[in-house]
Amino acid sequence: MTTVQGKEQSKALTRRVLWKLDIHVLPPLALLWLANFIDRTNIGNAKIAGLERDTHLHGTQFNVALAIFYVSYILVELPSNWVLKKFKPSRWLPFLVALWGTVTTLSGLVHNFSGLLAIRFFLGFCEGGLLPGIMLYLSTLYKRHELQQRVGIFYASASLSGAFGGLLATAIIKMDGIGGLAGWRWIFILEGIATVMIALSSTLFLPADIASAKFLTEEEREFALIRLRASEGVTITAPLSEPSQRITAAAEKDAEKGSEVKMEVRTEEALVLDEGDEKFEWGEVMRGVKDPQVWMTAISYMGIIISLYSFSLFLPTIVAGLGYSGGAAQLHTVPPYVPAVVLTVVVAVASDRLRWRGPFILMFLPISMAGYILAIAAHTNAQRYVAVFLMAAGIYPCGPCILSILPNNSAGHYKKATTVALQLAIANCGGFVATFTYDSTQAPTYIRGHSITLAFVVVAWVAMFCNVMYCIWENRARAQGRRQDNLTKYQELWDSGKTRAPIGDRHPDFRFTL
Repeated sequence: MTTVQGKEQSKALTRRVLWKLDIHVLPPLALLWLANFIDRTNIGNAKIAGLERDTHLHGTQFNVALAIFYVSYILVELPSNWVLKKFKPSRWLPFLVALWGTVTTLSGLVHNFSGLLAIRFFLGFCEGGLLPGIMLYLSTLYKRHELQQRVGIFYASASLSGAFGGLLATAIIKMDGIGGLAGWRWIFILEGIATVMIALSSTLFLPADIASAKFLTEEEREFALIRLRASEGVTITAPLSEPSQRITAAAEKDAEKGSEVKMEVRTEEALVLDEGDEKFEWGEVMRGVKDPQVWMTAISYMGIIISLYSFSLFLPTIVAGLGYSGGAAQLHTVPPYVPAVVLTVVVAVASDRLRWRGPFILMFLPISMAGYILAIAAHTNAQRYVAVFLMAAGIYPCGPCILSILPNNSAGHYKKATTVALQLAIANCGGFVATFTYDSTQAPTYIRGHSITLAFVVVAWVAMFCNVMYCIWENRARAQGRRQDNLTKYQELWDSGKTRAPIGDRHPDFRFTL
């Protein structure tokens, strides 16, 4: 076979593998994420349908009920990612979704403030592990710069959920009085049941990993594993010295005795560690905690989340403040999401092709800033409604970009599991701010809420600028040979027995995605 024929065959196999992964993995994940956002935002729709009145809420009690959700949500993110590999993502993620679908259904039965608090707390506990789990799962199936297109597809479903949730709520509210239940109760009950059904059906399609993907042929499975291993390159190696060769020999003897340790010596100079067999180490967790990119991107994502969450939670209230009510208010929440969906997908595709993440965020956040400035300065309802379009168009495309940065720039399973989950745990602290940013006393202008959110979006832009500059600086240092001592430091850790994890992103040949 000629080199040209070999390349053509490789391209054809790549297209087949990616297509099969896309059609078997992305639709179930998109549905899980759709259910997540609908379940998270349906309380906003329920509020304007009578939840506050029927549960006798007053003052800031509704905002407190929103905020308690993020306490449990944040606490569960890291532990969930640490156990993901053990319990298999194809089972763990649907399990979490089925659990919160059940809790959502029970939300339709609450009668007072304390009941609503309890339900919201357990809902956060069930939902917290989904997004970090999805990101970690996708990073084990796709190469680094194939990731954001896929994230964009399922993330766009979140934008759709805002529109779909409004339409669905409009229809369900008409069930008011059926079974002696108010319309807002039916929103929770029916959407919760639908979530459980989505979770159960997703288990039929999601593979645990590439090696167990039954929809791939033997040839495709082997090729997919090889291309993924090749893309990981130096990050899964450990340079061997005489002491570490003795460690390797001992490990191979353990493997012959049935140990789970699987290590293959490719050359006398390097040991290749299979990431799938990596064992949990607190040292890898600490590597993740100490990574500067986690903190810079987390602060940036916090600003984005404050805008995103407050937008989705209070858009129905904002629209109602524009003079619409009931079904008309629900329907007018739909159009702002349309350009957001289109831009999310377009930016995701362009981002993978250009291998940019942060630069797109730096381009789109100013659009959202313009929306908030217009909302603050607006004198008419029409101007305020236009501002809502700009807010959504600027903020939604940034989500997949920032979610893809750390899976791209972290290597080693538990280092990556930690960075992805920790970024989200820190960023989701913005949920507390988002829930208290808008309240009914600000209607119909919500100037204070818009001003607070605008400030956080500006902070998000500055933090992302710092992260982009850090990546440029670090890549330049590695290209100039100023990070070669990373090899020596890792060798010392390995020889002293302090780690059995791969070298990961410490390798001086590893380059960060901007």
